[in-house]
Amino acid sequence: MKEKFKRLDGWLIGILIFAAFLYGWSIWKAGSSNDFYTSAIISMSKSWKNFWYASFDPAGFITVDKPPVALWFMVASVKIFGLHSWSIVLSSVLFGIGSVALIYKMIRPYFGRLAANLGALFMTITPIVVADSRTNNMDATLVFFLLLAGYILQLAVKKHKVWLVAIAFALIGIAFNIKMLQAFMVLPAMYFFYWIASTVGWKKKVVHLFVATAAVTIFTLLWPLAVDSTSSSKRPYIGSSSTNSVLNLAFGYNGSQRLLGQSTGTGGRFSGMGNSQKKQPAQGKTKNRPTGSKKMKSPGATATANKGGQQMGKQQTGGQGTQGGGSGAFNIGTAGPSRLLQKALGQQVSWLFPLALVGLIAAYLYEVKRQKKWWKTTQKQQQLLYWAGWLVPVAGFFSIASFFHPYYMIMLAPPLAVLSAIGVTTFIESLKKQRDRWQLYLIASGFWITAGLQAWYVYSYYPWLSWTIIVGTIGTSLLAVFYQKLHKNLIYGALAVAFLTLAPGFWSLTPTLAGASDAIPSAGPDLLSNSGQSSGGLGSESANTKMIKYLEKNTKNTKYLFATMDSNTAAPYIIKTKRAVMTIGGYNGTDNAISLAQFKKMVKEGKVKYFYLSGKTTSSSIIRWVKKHGTKVKTKEYTDTTSATSNQKQQGTSLNKRGTTGRPNGQKGQAPKGSFKKMAAKGQKTGGKAPSGMKKPSAGGQGQKGMSKNQSQPSGGSMGGQSGTLYKLN
Repeated sequence: MKEKFKRLDGWLIGILIFAAFLYGWSIWKAGSSNDFYTSAIISMSKSWKNFWYASFDPAGFITVDKPPVALWFMVASVKIFGLHSWSIVLSSVLFGIGSVALIYKMIRPYFGRLAANLGALFMTITPIVVADSRTNNMDATLVFFLLLAGYILQLAVKKHKVWLVAIAFALIGIAFNIKMLQAFMVLPAMYFFYWIASTVGWKKKVVHLFVATAAVTIFTLLWPLAVDSTSSSKRPYIGSSSTNSVLNLAFGYNGSQRLLGQSTGTGGRFSGMGNSQKKQPAQGKTKNRPTGSKKMKSPGATATANKGGQQMGKQQTGGQGTQGGGSGAFNIGTAGPSRLLQKALGQQVSWLFPLALVGLIAAYLYEVKRQKKWWKTTQKQQQLLYWAGWLVPVAGFFSIASFFHPYYMIMLAPPLAVLSAIGVTTFIESLKKQRDRWQLYLIASGFWITAGLQAWYVYSYYPWLSWTIIVGTIGTSLLAVFYQKLHKNLIYGALAVAFLTLAPGFWSLTPTLAGASDAIPSAGPDLLSNSGQSSGGLGSESANTKMIKYLEKNTKNTKYLFATMDSNTAAPYIIKTKRAVMTIGGYNGTDNAISLAQFKKMVKEGKVKYFYLSGKTTSSSIIRWVKKHGTKVKTKEYTDTTSATSNQKQQGTSLNKRGTTGRPNGQKGQAPKGSFKKMAAKGQKTGGKAPSGMKKPSAGGQGQKGMSKNQSQPSGGSMGGQSGTLYKLN
């Protein structure tokens, strides 16, 4: 026992504690996080049927747009600890910390303790990792399972055990049931790595990889086929699918449409989209939006989305967009080789990107020189190729894809952290040996390019920090390269690395300091502009208390509290009342989850008595029937017009200090004291001080040209009656 304790790495323990602080501090103020998934967590905790199918509502009418595995962990947390702001995000926090530990475990056997600790540190302070790990989105869970699969594959190569190979690939199948095809991005790296790294004969390799393929196939299809083979009358409708099929959801909405853009349905043009044009398209039919954008608790001008405007599936203009915490739900820059370095995405993940690329090249060539037979690979080269095999497909996809959120960039965090750490340790090794000067110059140039990139990211906020990074990094790295005394140049090398961690370290702190837990997570100084204010918590912008009282009084024996078109409107009411709300159009309001005949039958049977028609509702046969046969409830019965008007004025002018559309009303996604009891509070004050030392921006900000302050008015879902109409159906 004492021997094991001695083997513990004190630096790693410190990094894990730091990660726990970044990911976990103030999660008791997380509020709703992502209302869409919080509604599902509540619903899934009510019955095993809802649990299995990932039902969005307690009645099991429709599912969310993702498989259930990540949500299962969140439901387990709620069942163990009760329903709290922190319990719905706890599993993401733990998986985020676990990913840091796995980075360490995967690096240390091959590149040593220093590289392992640096890799863990770089992973910890990647801004989007912090932001993602503080939410109930699936991404932190996905990355953990992908890293676990890679770690077990390493063990399989080392121990020559085919069952370990099967487990590694089975974990990818499980990861598919977290975020579908996104999990398969690492499969090429895993196949290639096993082929070049395993020392068994090629015939055994073929057999092993056949077993691996069988394992990933079985675990991938187990849940989708089980669901699709169940009669549609005995299960919920598969949300966001066009054919009520999980496989259709996987290969359509969550598959090809992510790359090519949306091809079905109508979606919302979200305020806060950094890729806004000077001239906005006319309202009309648009494309679907991805999950989580509903409340725009990330960079966005208002709390909810307007169902018109820019088409989502097409390439968007403008590469910079808002910055630092104001990246926008769809501000993904301009497609092309430089997209990942543009401010829209780069400030979330790419702080060490140049160093990672240079480190990969330098470390690989360093091993080539040591090999007599250049065509053979060393263990280190095999590891480098694995991480390159992770980085290249992911970076390539997101460089050209049309339909994703900035927080998906967490997929790039592991390879960038690892390759940057390896680059630094290769630099230090070269300093120790005082040879291979070309290698020193190569990696030093990586330091300089990285410093320049970081200075560009930071300058619009803190010019002094930009110059500190450039002068400090270049100066100390030059001293490290040319100073003759070993002890001194190692110190200078360490200082150069320290300068490169200043900016990403600060950016990663901002979600924690702001207490952010957002539906569309991001990091940056804009989060601090309103750090002293609370969002009002889960459902605060949407749940109209007066409407809830009216409906609960009049639907005591009714299955559904009310029906509406989309999940954005329904979620806050499910969270607040724990009752079922029927969303006939699913997440986007475009699903064909129920026919008019079926709906009329449910109305006749008394299962649905009210329909809430929000301002963003699209036309459908059910809507036309409701308008024709329903009776409008008097507005004064369910709406506090005074507070609604006040809140609308606040939302219409929610711009951050940079003059850009930052987070809605500067919200952080907090609930007062982390309590679910206060999650119906309405509205929030705007404004707030910008962080000290922040450069005063020019009017209008960057990347948001043409945006008016009230570019997108709150939709009907936003105050539960503020711009919508409640109909009585019988």
